[in-house]
Amino acid sequence: MPATPAWPPRSAPRLFVSGPLVEGAAVLIDGQPAHYLTRVMRVSAGDAVILCDDQTGEWAARVTAAGKRDLTLTPETLLRHREQVPDFTLCAALLKKPNFDLVLEKATELGVRRIQPLITRRCVADALNAERARTIVTEAAEQCARTALPEIAAPMKLEALLRDWSAERVLFFADEAGGEPAAAAFAAHAGAAALLVGPEGGFDDTERATIRALPQARAITLGPRILRGETATIAATALWMGVAGDWSQSAKTDGK
Repeated sequence: MPATPAWPPRSAPRLFVSGPLVEGAAVLIDGQPAHYLTRVMRVSAGDAVILCDDQTGEWAARVTAAGKRDLTLTPETLLRHREQVPDFTLCAALLKKPNFDLVLEKATELGVRRIQPLITRRCVADALNAERARTIVTEAAEQCARTALPEIAAPMKLEALLRDWSAERVLFFADEAGGEPAAAAFAAHAGAAALLVGPEGGFDDTERATIRALPQARAITLGPRILRGETATIAATALWMGVAGDWSQSAKTDGK
C-alpha cells in the first residue's frame, strides 16, 4: 500500500498575508501574490500554501477556489507559532540602493529583529523607499521560512539615534579605527544588543568621537581587512548570531 503523501508538502509555496489568520477563515489573495501563486507556482484548487501573518505564526492552508485573477485559501493547521527572535537591532548607514537592498535581505535571513537605517555625514543616500524595503524583507522571510518579519524604522540621523539611546542596550560600534575583537565583545555582553555600521566612507572624526562618548558604546574590530559597508554589516550580524544569538544552542530569546 503506497504511503500517504505528507501534507503540506515541503515544496508548498510560502506567503505572508495580513492577519491574524484563523483556522477555517478564508483568505482572499489577489494582485501580485495571486499572480505568483497561480502563474509562477501553478497552484490550483486543493493544493497547499503555507501562510504566515507575522502575528499567530505559520499555517498550512488549502486552495479552496482559484480564479483568473484571485484565489481563496483556507487555513487548516497551525504548524508553528510566531518564532522568538533575538533582541538585536541593526543600525546601518544608508548605502547605494542595491547595496542596502542586500543589507535588508541578509539581515532578515540572519534573524535581525529591528533595522534602523541611519543618515550620516558621508552617506551617499538620505532616503529609503519604505514600500520597497518592506517587500524585500517580506520576500526574504518567505524564502528562509522565517515567521516573524523584522521591524524597519524610518531613517534617522546618527545624532538623534545617539541622543535617545537606551541605557539598557549595548551598542556595538564597528570602528575601522580599531576596537575589541568582535567575537570577544559579543560573548562578554549578553542580552539586548545593537550593531552600528557606517557608510562606505566610514564615520568622520566628529561622529566617531560622539559614538565613543556614549556610555553604552563598545568599539569593535572586524579583522585586519577594510570591508565594504554591506560586507561589514552582514559579517558582524552573522558573528553576533553565532556567538550570542539564536545560532547558539545556549542562547535565550524573548520574542515580541
